[in-house]
Amino acid sequence: MLKAGVLGAGHLGKIHLKLLNQSDKYELVGFYDANEENGKKVEAEFGYKFFNSIEELIDAVDVVDIVTPTLSHYDCAKQAIAKGKHIFIEKPITNTVEEAEHIRELLAENKLRGQVGHVERFNPAFLAVKDEINAPMFIESHRLAEFNPRGTDVPVVLDLMIHDIDIILSVVKSKVKHISASGVAVISNSPDIANARIEFENGCVANLTASRISLKKMRKARFFQKDAYISVDFLEKKCEVVKMKDAPEHPGDFDMVLQNAEGEKKQIYFDNPPVANNNSILDELNTFADAINNDRAPIVTLHDGTEALRVATQIINCF
Repeated sequence: MLKAGVLGAGHLGKIHLKLLNQSDKYELVGFYDANEENGKKVEAEFGYKFFNSIEELIDAVDVVDIVTPTLSHYDCAKQAIAKGKHIFIEKPITNTVEEAEHIRELLAENKLRGQVGHVERFNPAFLAVKDEINAPMFIESHRLAEFNPRGTDVPVVLDLMIHDIDIILSVVKSKVKHISASGVAVISNSPDIANARIEFENGCVANLTASRISLKKMRKARFFQKDAYISVDFLEKKCEVVKMKDAPEHPGDFDMVLQNAEGEKKQIYFDNPPVANNNSILDELNTFADAINNDRAPIVTLHDGTEALRVATQIINCF
């Protein structure tokens, strides 16, 4: 079992503490929080050991789980790497692309492992159809949330849209060619609603919308490719695959057949792949332990996290 410690005991940090404590791949050593009052409160309520300094915690563990505000990710990661520790770092990886690239360099130099917490990669609905997504040419995503002051210190692109940016970059095997976007600050001092259009060199186009001032919650993505349409509901954990194949010469009474302008007949069939019941955060933490123990690349690498941040930054620069 790997000895793990958590930096940051806010809303998400407490979830990480609970799951690391449950995991059979980690021994939870304890945590550090810059707010001593909050740290003592969490220690008293849950029994996790509160360390008095970040250095003390890092010295006591093999893996440092960084769940602090984004602005401190870079410094926390540098300190952990300097002590020879593997790092799990919440999204967005750092505050700037330059910081992310430096962390990647340090990690490689020290032959350590790092993973970024892009948790939607472990969403069971996405996992159920991931292998069906093959060369999509148009992607549409909507991530809408009701207003919550937590997270409004950053633009909605870094708060919400970055989840979908990472998902899209993971399935489109092509470089980004052009980005256009618009964003509006309605309640916060940074944009609360944004739309972005990402064009890839292979011709794929992705249209992303994110809002944190919606009256309803939504987390959906739709992928369109040759002879198939795939939808993923990240919130409800549902998915659907609609495929087309050449119609049989004598279709059945209940077969759905379409004929295009060229006279080609296609049969439509629907598939609802089974969606496993999982805890996505526990899975991402456990697969990171497997990557360390088996000396292999994590599922969401620091390169992945850097590229998602790079695209997010380009979108923000359009505003």
